[in-house]
Amino acid sequence: MPQIHFLDVTNRDGVQTARTGLSKFGKTMVNFYLGRLGVAQSEIGFPFLFHEVPYVRAQVALAKAGAFVDLRLSGWCRGVAQDVEKALPLGLAHYNLSISTSDYMIANKFRGRLDRDAIIREMTAAVRTAKSGGARTVGVNAEDGSRTDDGFLTEFALAAKEAGADRVRYCDTIGGDTPDRIRERFAKLAAAVGMPVETHCHNDLGLAVANSVSGALGDLEAGQDAWINTCVNGVGERAGNADLLSTILAFRHGFGLAERGARIGDPIDLSWARRFALWASYALGQPLPYNQVGVGRNAFAHESGIHADGALKDHGNYELYEKATLGPFPDDWHARSGRVILTGEYGGKAGFRHVMEGLGIEPVDEELSFKLVQLCNAMTGRPLADDELRLIGAYPRELALLFPGVLD
Repeated sequence: MPQIHFLDVTNRDGVQTARTGLSKFGKTMVNFYLGRLGVAQSEIGFPFLFHEVPYVRAQVALAKAGAFVDLRLSGWCRGVAQDVEKALPLGLAHYNLSISTSDYMIANKFRGRLDRDAIIREMTAAVRTAKSGGARTVGVNAEDGSRTDDGFLTEFALAAKEAGADRVRYCDTIGGDTPDRIRERFAKLAAAVGMPVETHCHNDLGLAVANSVSGALGDLEAGQDAWINTCVNGVGERAGNADLLSTILAFRHGFGLAERGARIGDPIDLSWARRFALWASYALGQPLPYNQVGVGRNAFAHESGIHADGALKDHGNYELYEKATLGPFPDDWHARSGRVILTGEYGGKAGFRHVMEGLGIEPVDEELSFKLVQLCNAMTGRPLADDELRLIGAYPRELALLFPGVLD
């Protein structure tokens, strides 16, 4: 039975969003929440960049310690062997390697530096480098795939498969695809190459979720698993990427998936959905729209007479899914009104112990956890959320790798 998997790219595409950003500790928390939510894989960042190295080492250590449940961690590299060579020593088991494939970008981005033959040579060399270096899975990204003609897209994907790639990522880089078109292209490409085609949809036309669902259905029609790229709260460059929760809900509650003999292959636990979405809004400094799917303030609000009457009689009259399945709204310590003692960058031991005891947290290493509270608060520039404090208390030695020298 073909399965649907979610590969979240918040820590790569999401953090590239203009006028926003996440600290390395914030990116760590994204992986924490993705693991609790049951998502298959997180594209954690750029392991070939010098400033990502301590962060990647910390993520690998946290994953080994069980902090992210069964979440798989992958690195994004350009589709060139040199990037992969720099990344391999950090111990990631999964990679996505990206290179532009459209004639438009060959002409207007590469400007004569690369042609189609060179693109395939660079890409296949990068795939072989990753696989020979011990990578368990490699996805190859066709950047601007939606503007790449069928013939070259198939040639590119077949060359990637022969080199050892496990998936090809079809990137609707400028967000111009439409549901019928992308479904047809996915079905054709997945059937031609005999491996999953991964969705990566931008929201420039407001169709990122619809296109992701449609592309995945094309995979299923070809008898292949579907892998879908998402970002929490739909963040991402320009108008954003496919929203994680919306896409999950579309497959869980939209009409027709079971009839196709397919299922979600990830152990999704939506009871973490509200905590993740509202934490991300807080960490990114981006308020959730009132109508944000599932977690917005108005997602289960009714006012008009007909709707209110129907919802009072049976909320199923006007609601597709149960609000309780999305988990509780967070009520974090730092958000309390009135007199409150916080712990952070300039706090002392008394305040630290007061907060940790109040949250029922018993740090496995109190001294190191105290240092990390100060360091992580200094890194984020905002009061730490309850789940952040819990992670610090439970995994201080692994988190300390974010800060070279702390364990010396």
